[in-house]
Amino acid sequence: MDTLSTLIPPLAAIAFAIVLRNVYGALLLALFLSEAFVAGGPVGGLTASFDRVVEVFGSAYNTQILLFCLLIGAVIALARDSGGVAATARALLGRGIVRTPRRAELMVAATGTALFVETNVSLLGSGVLGRPLYDAHGLSRERLAYIIDSTSAPVSVLVPFNGWGAYAMGLVAAQGLAQPFGVVLGAVPLNFYALLTVGLVYVTALTGRVFGPMRAADARTEAVAAPGGAAPTRPRYMWVPLGVLVGGALLFMTLTGGGSIVNGDGARSILWAVSLAALLGALLVRRDRVMDGQAVGRAVFGGIGEMVPLVTVLLLALALGASLNALGTGEMVARLAAGSLPPFLAPAVLFVAAGVASFSTGTSWGTYGLLIPIAMPLAAALGVPPTLALAAVLGGGVFGDHCSPLSDTTLIASVASGTEHLSHVTTQLPYALATGAAALAAYLISGLVVSL
Repeated sequence: MDTLSTLIPPLAAIAFAIVLRNVYGALLLALFLSEAFVAGGPVGGLTASFDRVVEVFGSAYNTQILLFCLLIGAVIALARDSGGVAATARALLGRGIVRTPRRAELMVAATGTALFVETNVSLLGSGVLGRPLYDAHGLSRERLAYIIDSTSAPVSVLVPFNGWGAYAMGLVAAQGLAQPFGVVLGAVPLNFYALLTVGLVYVTALTGRVFGPMRAADARTEAVAAPGGAAPTRPRYMWVPLGVLVGGALLFMTLTGGGSIVNGDGARSILWAVSLAALLGALLVRRDRVMDGQAVGRAVFGGIGEMVPLVTVLLLALALGASLNALGTGEMVARLAAGSLPPFLAPAVLFVAAGVASFSTGTSWGTYGLLIPIAMPLAAALGVPPTLALAAVLGGGVFGDHCSPLSDTTLIASVASGTEHLSHVTTQLPYALATGAAALAAYLISGLVVSL
């Protein structure tokens, strides 16, 4: 397969989504083009596209991701319609805990940082908490999506004691390095994109200043006295389900990991946790007679219905990712990066290659699987420290994720914050590009330093 054929589908999708602001059509177009190239013709591509969507459900991981995205809608709707969201905002604001926009943003950022064990737990926990606080202070949901998206994966990739660290260690160990944990740990201070991204989040929270399309998003948002869909009742109708969601996910990850949270099954654990949170939330409001059975049913299925559009996007993105993998898009990008390089350019090129691969395929984990096996031998051959090469790939993967409308993490951030997906992508993009440019410059300087 030639380079042009492997890159046309993702580039067409991104251009279509940006110009026409229709992510559904963009994903369908890219899926059809990719399958047409794989099948060798448009007719085969059309039928194969349907098969590829169906095959998404053949993966337990994918199915779990889609189900928990639907069920989080039920949890949010129960908390909102019972008055728990409004009561939580009233309690936090009334006690002065988050009486200013700065405190509200810092609380959300700190929550996302603390929940580093699993990105989806971080996104959902901090997103559900942040909704009423941002609404109360007139902060846009786009800003919330940026804060939670930029403290989930960047923080997770900086902490080796989670699934990300275990995955990276496994890929590094497969290349025969004697101390894979040491390499992963040594890459942390060199992961310039992740460090700069987290730093910019806290600068934004502390100063309250935004730039680019985020300014317009904030200007469209008006403060409301009582966020949510019902009059304030009791905060526990929000806090109990949210606590069960986060605590249950961590507990189930420990159980599925045989006592080790690092080895836990994140997708299965978060599905179990969100199911338990929805069940307990429903039982709690029924027990207290805040909602009758019919109202609970309307909230649950109404909340699920609210998630269907974004879950549809996620379903198509997962199908497209599998199709691009079959087409060889990621492999082609990785192969281009492995060409003859001056040693001082290697870290910067690996960062860009990882960013392009992640941006095109919508997956940082898939990018790591493709590029780390290339980056480690390449670093050894060119005399580049493996920690620097690994950091460039890890940071580049997150960078591409933050820029891509095809990224599942970006999609889930949109779900968790309750904002329109493309609006989140366009408002976050200037932040990602700014930190990406700074990280690229840092890798160029680092390459020059280690080559001296």
